[in-house]
Amino acid sequence: MPRNFIQLIKSKWGERKFVCVGLDSDYEKIPNHLKQTVRGLASHSKEIFRFNKAIIDTTKDLVCAYKPNSAFYEAYGDEGMRALKKTCDYILKTAPTVPIILDAKRGDIDRTNEMYAKFAFDWLRADAITVSPYLGEKSLSNFLARSDKGIIVLCKTSNEGSDEFQNLPLRQAGPLTTQDSPVYSQIARNVAEKWNKNGNCLLVVGATYPKELKEIRKIAGDLPLLIPGIGKQGGDLEAVIKNGQDSNGQGMIINSSSGIIFASNDKNFAKKAREETLKLHKAISNLLGGPTSK
Repeated sequence: MPRNFIQLIKSKWGERKFVCVGLDSDYEKIPNHLKQTVRGLASHSKEIFRFNKAIIDTTKDLVCAYKPNSAFYEAYGDEGMRALKKTCDYILKTAPTVPIILDAKRGDIDRTNEMYAKFAFDWLRADAITVSPYLGEKSLSNFLARSDKGIIVLCKTSNEGSDEFQNLPLRQAGPLTTQDSPVYSQIARNVAEKWNKNGNCLLVVGATYPKELKEIRKIAGDLPLLIPGIGKQGGDLEAVIKNGQDSNGQGMIINSSSGIIFASNDKNFAKKAREETLKLHKAISNLLGGPTSK
């Protein structure tokens, strides 16, 4: 069956599910009891997948998306990539209504991006990908043309130090004034007004910057937002809900990674991951008001 990211995510919002679990499956943090060696060599593929599978099995009824970060798989070469592929295949098989976001932050010239798109969408069969706007719209044409896929553009990221470039005032025509807008607001405007021709664009806006989140929501209208930074990065959930929801009280993919998947490093890690996912799910539902789905 054909898959469409926007349809999938809107369906999850209709179920009042807004939690995205980031599968930043750092091998060094995986519980030791999952690690088995053969002749003294670790099997990263099996161990990472075993960890991810347990997380997926215990959270798939609560989430709106899964977001594997490619760096934690690329680091282990073919073993890591095998684990990433098995993880995506497993989500598609056991949680077919849950979209997969590949957190890869790709951005290069158009032909290179064509290859990145083939990897993400045709081999991994991910439903969405994070991309960098730095090279401009034309460079991203091979992503943007995939109308069934979510193209999630970095706008105001959650990390400390994102101000260095993202908050620089962007000079408009004439002399620089206090009215000149920062780079992140121009990215939001361009994506919402120019790049979103196929209705498949989203923005990354960090929970750690509530003022900017409010401003970007105003600029972007009902464009969906991927909001990282809840959990260990210290984002304020109440401020996220207040400033991030769209006109329908939806429009948010609220990501938590290590705060969920590494809530425990013991044999109960999957149970604890579910507890943390459910806790965040209920907190979001309470702030939005109305009934919860769980």
